[in-house]
Amino acid sequence: MNYVEATKHFDVSYGQVYAWVKKFKRSGESSLADRRGKSKENNDQLTELEKKDLEIKRLKARLEYVSTEAAVLKKLQEIERRNAAQTSNIRPFNNSHKK
Repeated sequence: MNYVEATKHFDVSYGQVYAWVKKFKRSGESSLADRRGKSKENNDQLTELEKKDLEIKRLKARLEYVSTEAAVLKKLQEIERRNAAQTSNIRPFNNSHKK
């Protein structure tokens, strides 16, 4: 196991290679698999309770998103209303002084 050669071959840091070797020694080759983006949802071995919990979590996130979106739109309308009122109250400045 040549760490320096591995860093050059894979173009990663020494610490990354060290972490890979540590994982490999602890749990074997399967521990090096990239599991990013693969949650329990993709696993067919979920219980009914776990499925319900995931659905509740998804619905709560959706509710928060929609609530935030509504608040932002409401604030935008308020700002647009304020700007419209300000532009109608503005009079052009007459800079010509008669002497």
